[in-house]
Formats: sequence, structure tokens, C-alpha cells
Amino acid sequence: MRVLALTAVLSFLLDQGSKLAVIHGLDLRNRGEVDVIDPLLNFRWAENRGVNFGLLAGHSEITRWLLILLAVAISAWVIRWAKRDGFGRWGMISAGLLVGGAAGNVIDRVAYGYVADFLNMSCCGIENPYAFNVADIAIFVGAVGLVLFTGKGQTGRGARKAR
Repeated sequence: MRVLALTAVLSFLLDQGSKLAVIHGLDLRNRGEVDVIDPLLNFRWAENRGVNFGLLAGHSEITRWLLILLAVAISAWVIRWAKRDGFGRWGMISAGLLVGGAAGNVIDRVAYGYVADFLNMSCCGIENPYAFNVADIAIFVGAVGLVLFTGKGQTGRGARKAR
């Protein structure tokens, strides 16, 4: 569980630190955009009041608090699952990424009323209109890791119980 907690704290700090540096340090909210390695990586200011790609952004106050509750509930469930099944190292790291990323986005929703997004990537003549943040990356990688590193092939107490 220590690996899960450490990974969650590190991903949370990386998310919040990157937001402080880019959004506040570069004054991205007022500048709107900063080209970093155009078009591969750019900073673009976005306020996400919904879920992925701004879905469910209507009824913003109701959606805001429902998404906060959902993120907290899923995080608690993932922690309980990891503890109950005794995930191996990679499962714990994956769970920590998901929980830390969710915490970063929850803090944004509580503090600002929206998730602050700023990363934008485009390639090969395709202009990506969407932005995301470090927490989104952690959540995605953590979710994929939970699929890959938990279950029948896992190592740890859960695997020994199944035998």
C-alpha cells in the first residue's frame, strides 16, 4: 500500500506543480496559448467543466459536484480493491496513478469549479482542438495499468488466494 500512496502523492504533486508552473507561471489563462514544439506540443488554456472532451458540461454546478463525488468514490473503491486483492508492484503503481490523478482534478473542481487543462498535441496535419493535463495522463495510464497488471496473472496475496 505504501507504493500506491507514494505514487498517488507524486502524481498529484506533478499535476498540481505543472498547473502552477504553466497556468500561473506563464499566465496561460490570459495569454491563451504558448507554442512549445509547434504543432506537436503546445500549451492551450481550457476550462473543462465536464468529463472527457467537455462531455456533460451542461448544468455545471450539479455536474461539478457529481463528478467530485464520483472521483472520490472510484478512488476509494480502487484503494479498497488494491488492498483486498494485494496487488503486485505494477498494480499498486497503476492504482496510485489513477488515485493521484483523480485527486488533482478534484482539487481543481473544488478550487475553480472546473478542471484546468493546458496540454495540446497535434500531428501530421490533424489539428487537435482538445486540451488535457498531467492528471488526465495519470488517470489514463493508471486505468490501463489496472487492466494489464491485475487479475489472474497478478502477483501478490490476491494471486496466492486464487490458487
